[in-house]
Amino acid sequence: MGWGKRPGAAGCGRLTWSNDEWNAAAALCATQLPLVWLAWWLFVGAGQDDYGRGGGAFGVLCVPLILPLLGVVHSSAQIMPAASLSRLLPRRSGSEWARHLVASVLVGAGWAVLGHMVWGWSLRDTVPWFAGAGILPVLFLALLRRRAWGGWSVWLRSAGACFVLSVVGGLAVAALADEYEPPALSDGQLAGEWRGDQGTVLRLAPGGRAELTRVPAQPDFEADQDYTRCDGTGTWARDRYGDREAVLVRLDGGCGEDTHWTISGSGQDPELFALLGDPDAGDLLILAQD
Repeated sequence: MGWGKRPGAAGCGRLTWSNDEWNAAAALCATQLPLVWLAWWLFVGAGQDDYGRGGGAFGVLCVPLILPLLGVVHSSAQIMPAASLSRLLPRRSGSEWARHLVASVLVGAGWAVLGHMVWGWSLRDTVPWFAGAGILPVLFLALLRRRAWGGWSVWLRSAGACFVLSVVGGLAVAALADEYEPPALSDGQLAGEWRGDQGTVLRLAPGGRAELTRVPAQPDFEADQDYTRCDGTGTWARDRYGDREAVLVRLDGGCGEDTHWTISGSGQDPELFALLGDPDAGDLLILAQD
């Protein structure tokens, strides 16, 4: 399965790759994804608010259904382009697998930079994950070149490993998960300006008055949209929505219905959120304090 072992295969001096190499890389990328998810949850997702949408730790058990496709995408976008790039590096810079590893980290970092330029992703958050996701597939790919794993055999082993890792990861998350606790905000902390997307401004004044600028609200019962945006004035009061503390906003006039904004975020960065529309697929709207 090594490069340049037969006519038409990708040789060490070529910028293309063999089907066996690409196939093995895709299977390895799929296999590591449950580990990537578990690592992300442990370092980033643990203790975060699910904003009432649920999901839970056992959502990872559904991941194996899409792992093969994600493995193909990851391999085609990072691992195999890095293989081509590694053949441009000087041989004296290291062994074949070391050059591939360096190139994979560079390609992953390049995708993070592209995400920063196009979508504004944080480089501090994305570069380690994008670059790190290309390490294990390259290392195991180097090991597989010494073995007779090819074709469907590598995918069968990958499927077994994915299933085990997904189950173990889901159980580990369920055992380690801490219940998210929203911040306890006083009336004084709730008072102020809360801003969202598309110019949304919700001003909560001490004493219970509210001013709204393009603030989403529950639509009238006859409306066919998930929410409507309202301008004007109204009142606000502390309330409970389900088992959570919330702010109930009542509007003066005829725009929209009463809307609960649930308290979320943290004590340092509080948020108000509302799920409007279908409870399972509605729009999640978040306001942050200015």
